[in-house]
Amino acid sequence: MKKSRFTEGQIIGFLKQAETGMPIKELCRQGGFNDATFYKWRAKFGGMQATDAKRLRELESENSKLKRLLAEAHLDIHALKDVFGVKP
Repeated sequence: MKKSRFTEGQIIGFLKQAETGMPIKELCRQGGFNDATFYKWRAKFGGMQATDAKRLRELESENSKLKRLLAEAHLDIHALKDVFGVKP
């Protein structure tokens, strides 16, 4: 996945500027990003503080690790069933 060139703090700063009344087109032009990117950020980070965004990133990372562990466990179970001849 491509890494964003903006941090969560910068993204939340852009969202706060838009909340204060700055036109979105102008904000996107000054920030150097597309307006579709702004709306995607607003859907994901809208109403958050920088600490909330950091916690969200940590939770997403932990969630992906847990999904990976679960997939490995399922592969192990499937391999053991094949070895012992148990039909699924």
